[in-house]
Amino acid sequence: METQALDFPKINAVLRTNGTGEVTINGTSHSIEAADEAAVLSDALRIITQTAAQLGRPVRVSTTDPDGQGLIIVSPKGVVSEAAPTRPTSRREQDPLPITAAPSPETAKVMTTPASVPGTSPSDEAPAQAAHAAPVTFSAAVTPVPAQGPAPASKTAAAEPATRRSLKDTSFLISAPALQPATHGWRGALSRLGFRMDPSPEELAEREDIRIVSQHWPGPRTVAVVNRKGGANKTPTVVMLSAILARYSGAATVAWDNNESQGTLGWRTERGGHNNSVLDLIDSSQALLSPSAQAAEIAQFVHHQTSDKFDVLRSDENEEGDHEVTAEEVDIAHQVLTRYYRLIVMDSGNTARAANWRRMIHHTNQIVVPVTAIEDRAEAARLTLQTLESRGGHDAELARNAVVIVSESTDAKRSMSGDALKRAKDEARRIADGFGPHVRAVVRIPYDPALVNGPIRYDALQPATQRAWLAAAAAVAKGF
Repeated sequence: METQALDFPKINAVLRTNGTGEVTINGTSHSIEAADEAAVLSDALRIITQTAAQLGRPVRVSTTDPDGQGLIIVSPKGVVSEAAPTRPTSRREQDPLPITAAPSPETAKVMTTPASVPGTSPSDEAPAQAAHAAPVTFSAAVTPVPAQGPAPASKTAAAEPATRRSLKDTSFLISAPALQPATHGWRGALSRLGFRMDPSPEELAEREDIRIVSQHWPGPRTVAVVNRKGGANKTPTVVMLSAILARYSGAATVAWDNNESQGTLGWRTERGGHNNSVLDLIDSSQALLSPSAQAAEIAQFVHHQTSDKFDVLRSDENEEGDHEVTAEEVDIAHQVLTRYYRLIVMDSGNTARAANWRRMIHHTNQIVVPVTAIEDRAEAARLTLQTLESRGGHDAELARNAVVIVSESTDAKRSMSGDALKRAKDEARRIADGFGPHVRAVVRIPYDPALVNGPIRYDALQPATQRAWLAAAAAVAKGF
């Protein structure tokens, strides 16, 4: 059989993002180095095609790339096609994205249901006969009724329904949009060479996350990032969520450092052409809220992030000052920001009893609890959620609907020990599993040196880290 023939020789092809790859044929490895991904793919296809030509038949190739694994078939002429799945897959599995709403039963009946056939059930006849369903027809002319009285009913008239359907009840626009070809890994590279390949399940999942974070919601939304323990990754979480939501949705987004006095958000982000902070914004709130105020005026109080497309409202950085933001001042700042922004992501201090912390929770639509995979950080996160839950009402609902983001510890990574790396991943998994039953979503983030020190930039992250943060942002956006 052809399937058995395709199983020999055993061919594995690896495509990497750094311009390297490898083709292994029955244990013999062929390393590839080229200028870019496309060149690597061309060399790999050349090697595989030569093997197929020598055998005089197509060969099956197992592919591996950063997006996952797959199977393709390469002919002796270099024609590439996707291998048939090993088990039947439903349309929902192939394309889980919600494309169009299902038609109503009445609409489906008018548009596609054929006449009943004796001896068959609707489920049996529909797939086979849908293409031959009777079209919707309209009368070509109307015969006037004689004045002397009603005309006798004809057979045609008697057969017609008493009431015609309204055109409002039907539509011919029932086709789903075409699935866009793959753009990632082997599938994407082949699509760019002219071989139409469907996206992998991993790419479909990424597209769905992008769709979720790209949506616009009615009215402003406020996200609070909270953990009573310092060093739990609150500030990087605020920056990453703000960057992803601003980049994909295009919605005006501000990251607000709501520490009691001096926070660290300003240290991890770009400074604008001024030194203004939340206190300056509060002092100017009447002018900013006046009917004559213009949208651009907010720029003199926030610090724009040029590459990540969001703004930062810094906490007071006056080393000699001792002002602590009050609950009333949180109300004022929040009122101003909701006029100029659609999304507010708030950094927070470590005191859940502070007035500004509690007032932040009052304005919050979704809480995010970041934690590094260290026991005391995880315990502080648990206590933070427990505190909110014990207060009942809005606070408790936020705790039940929380998103927990677990980042791998940086200490183990610095040692570069294989055992330490495994322990870090195992600990992150253990902590994530522990939070799972108590919150709406838990997302794990791999270690990335770009998050450790200095200003944080989305583009500086490794691809796997970017993908994990996208999943985290999608989990948060689902709560809007």
